[in-house]
Amino acid sequence: MKEEDRILKEIGKENPFTVPENYFDDACKEIVGRLPEKEFLPAETPSAWEKIRPWLYMAAMFVAILLPIRFMMERTSPASGEGIPANEYGALSVDECIDYAILNQAIAMDDYSFYEYMDEEYEENND
Repeated sequence: MKEEDRILKEIGKENPFTVPENYFDDACKEIVGRLPEKEFLPAETPSAWEKIRPWLYMAAMFVAILLPIRFMMERTSPASGEGIPANEYGALSVDECIDYAILNQAIAMDDYSFYEYMDEEYEENND
């Protein structure tokens, strides 16, 4: 501590660096004055292709992602027999097969067709 106090007494606490007067006020004017004169042109309006291009790229990205997924889903579809679930004994019971077939048929139908199909099944079973 004593040595630090001695050094501070010798050098002092004043900042030896100074900035010329009005340096920061005049700096902006001086920099702008050095720039060459240029004519500012209005911004060009983007063409139709430049407006549509990002949307097309995004659509292509989704196709590139979803197409392989759809292809893989078709390869393991229940119609091929690979995707049919099995119970603990390794085979489906008759009721499970019927339920599974109805479910697969319902996925391929619209709502009205499905209700009509279920109504026919109900009438056949209750006659």
